[in-house]
Formats: sequence, structure tokens, C-alpha cells
Amino acid sequence: MTAVPLWAWGVTLAVLAVLIVIDLVLTRGPESSLRAAAVESALWFAAALVFGAVLWLWRGPTTGGQYLAGYLLERALSVDNVFVFVLLFVSMRIPAELQKRILFLGVVGALVLRGVFIAAGGALIESVSWIFYVFGAMVLLAGARMFRAGEGGSGNNYAVRGLRRVLPVTEHYDGSRLFTRVSGRAMATPLLVALVAIAVTDVVFALDSIPAVFGVTRDLFVVFTSNAFAVLGLRALYFLLAGSADRFVYLKPGIALLLVFIGVKMLLYDVVHMPVWVSLVVIAVVAGGAIGASLWRDRRLRLRRMREVPRPPAEQYPPAEPRESAEARPAAELRGPVRT
Repeated sequence: MTAVPLWAWGVTLAVLAVLIVIDLVLTRGPESSLRAAAVESALWFAAALVFGAVLWLWRGPTTGGQYLAGYLLERALSVDNVFVFVLLFVSMRIPAELQKRILFLGVVGALVLRGVFIAAGGALIESVSWIFYVFGAMVLLAGARMFRAGEGGSGNNYAVRGLRRVLPVTEHYDGSRLFTRVSGRAMATPLLVALVAIAVTDVVFALDSIPAVFGVTRDLFVVFTSNAFAVLGLRALYFLLAGSADRFVYLKPGIALLLVFIGVKMLLYDVVHMPVWVSLVVIAVVAGGAIGASLWRDRRLRLRRMREVPRPPAEQYPPAEPRESAEARPAAELRGPVRT
């Protein structure tokens, strides 16, 4: 693994902190419109590309390509997170005005946890070389499991039940508070339960996604930064896609195919050396193709439903006026705007 100076880590963490603060200031409102979510998501995508360009100029095209491939892979995998978050928020009946706060806290917590996982994974690969193939097998199995599984997220149910057994939880929300007092007794609010569910869900996804990025590059700096920009754009992506989760029917098979590809690539690491651009092309084509095919299918279904709408019988329409009588009628008097 290529060593990165401490000043580069410090500058990167400072930049991420500034971006988080700016995002928090610009999205202070209680609700997020579709237009605002689209703008915010585009800005996070642009920030990720700008960072990739800086990395390309600083450390060369190979590292820049690895970062871009890792970011696109994490971005595609994060879309599946969004759909699970939708199910969580619906099942836990979280008010719309509180979802933004939960997602913000969940994203920051996920960034910290993923940093720990990446450091631990890098240390394992350095000290125990064969663990890389274990990661490859994990990614391959995750892809195979996704091909035949329905919606995920069962792990968070155990976490929620466990938290309710350890902490007393109120039945109602208390604004945006995680803890409140009822009859002088400190109790957790359902908002804290939702936050734990989001964190556990991301941990479950990270167990698949982080080993997958190690299949693209073993550079810890590239693995962390590609994860960071993908995770930090997750909140905007949620508000952009939350209302259209059922439209992307081919996305889950596409993600599963990507995981299988990365897993096989990791298992054949010592046999077949695959250039970075191959991984980049495969990720872009599979993810883009799954999204494009889903949107094309959704458009065809909407057009079919429009054609199948029953039309009223012909006798309900007034008979067409003969052309001669229409021409003989004097032109209507021109009138100005109607005022009431």
C-alpha cells in the first residue's frame, strides 16, 4: 500500500469537515424539495469529481482511475442503501421533518465507522496476506445472495429490539430530541431507535462494500476518500430517489453483478492482472445500464397504462358540425380579458 503523508490526511479531513458544515448550513430547512435534493446531489457529485481530478494531478492517472472506480462502485452500492432507508422510515413512521436530521447524524456516524473498518481491513491485508481472498469470497457471496434475496435490512430489527430492551423508549417523538424526560425519568425517543437502525444498516452494507473497494485498490487513502464522498452524498440521494424506489427494478441485479465481478477479480488477483480502466468501464456500464434499463421499462409501463385507459363511448361526444355551417357562421366578437 502506498504511504500518504500525514498532511494529506489532515487536509482531506479538513476539506470533508468544511463540506459537511456547508451542506448543513445550506440545507437547514425542515424539508427538502425534489429540486433542492437534485442540486445538492449534483454538488456532492461535482465535489467528488473535483477531488478525483486533484488526486489525478497529484498522484497520477492510475491512482486517479482507482479513486473514480471506487467512487462509482460505492455510489452504485449506496443506492441500495437508500431503498432500505425508505423501508425503515416507512416501517418506523418517522415524520418527514425529522428524516433530514436522522440522515445527517447517520451519515456522519457511518463515515466514522467506515473509517475504522477501512483501517482495520488495511491492517489485516498488510499482516495476513490471504485475508484478501477471504474478502473476495465475502464479496462474491454477497453478490450471489443479492441475486436471490429480497429486500435486506433484517439486521436492524435485532438492533432495534435489543435497544428497546436496554433503554426505556417513549411511544412518541419529542421534536428532534434523542432523549427526553417523562415523569422525571430519562427515556430515549423513537428518533434514537431510528438512528441506531440507520447505523446498523450501514454497517451491514459496509461489510460488503468496503471489501469490494479493496478489490479495486489497496490504497487506504483512495478507499477512504471514495467511501467518504459516496457516503456524504447519501442524504441528498435519499431525498432525490425516495419517491421513486420502485422504478429502479434492475438496479439490485446490476449491483449483484458488480459484486460478483469484483469478487471474482479479487479471487483471481494473482492469476489475472486486470487494468484499472477495465474495472472502471465495467462498473460504469453495468450501473448505468441497470439504471437506464429501469427507467426505460418504467416509461414503457406508463405509456402502456395510458393507452389502456378506457375511452368513453362515442355517443357521449357531440356530433361533428358540418363544415358548410361552420363556415357560414359569423366570426365571434373579440373580447378582452374577463374581469370579475
